[in-house]
Amino acid sequence: MAVCLALAAAGVAQAATSAQAELKPTQGSAVSGKASFKQQDGKLMIDAEIKGLTPGVHGFHLHEKGDCSAPDGTSAGGHFNPGSQQHGDPAHTAHHGGDFGNLTADASGKAVLKLSVPVSQISLDDGAAGNIVGRGLIVHADADDFVTQPTGNSGKRLACGVVVAK
Repeated sequence: MAVCLALAAAGVAQAATSAQAELKPTQGSAVSGKASFKQQDGKLMIDAEIKGLTPGVHGFHLHEKGDCSAPDGTSAGGHFNPGSQQHGDPAHTAHHGGDFGNLTADASGKAVLKLSVPVSQISLDDGAAGNIVGRGLIVHADADDFVTQPTGNSGKRLACGVVVAK
């Protein structure tokens, strides 16, 4: 505690250990939700709960810009890709840092995702190339096929939120 106070008093920036994003519907959509991010032990844990989806599978990605101002969510730009990797499945080595895979919505339109990723590509570390704070989080209409470059063919953007440090 004393070290943290001394660093803060000296004006030294400290890395965030948690962040969140509130997902709001894009135009014509009813999809909303929340995602939380927690960094510890070299991993970034992502917990998301989304509602208002059609039952089935939907792409879920971190995008390069924390801008949800466009009615269709396109102002968030493309997938966040600090490592210059090909788009792919987050369960495999080669993929964008922003490839979070798919959400599966139940019959009531609710989807829950719990994902743990190494901080080698993305993190909450201020100043790191892979810092996710200030980036856009997007829920897509269709499943990510993990093959089509550079997007996974996930379709329309249904909800957008900006990752904010807590």
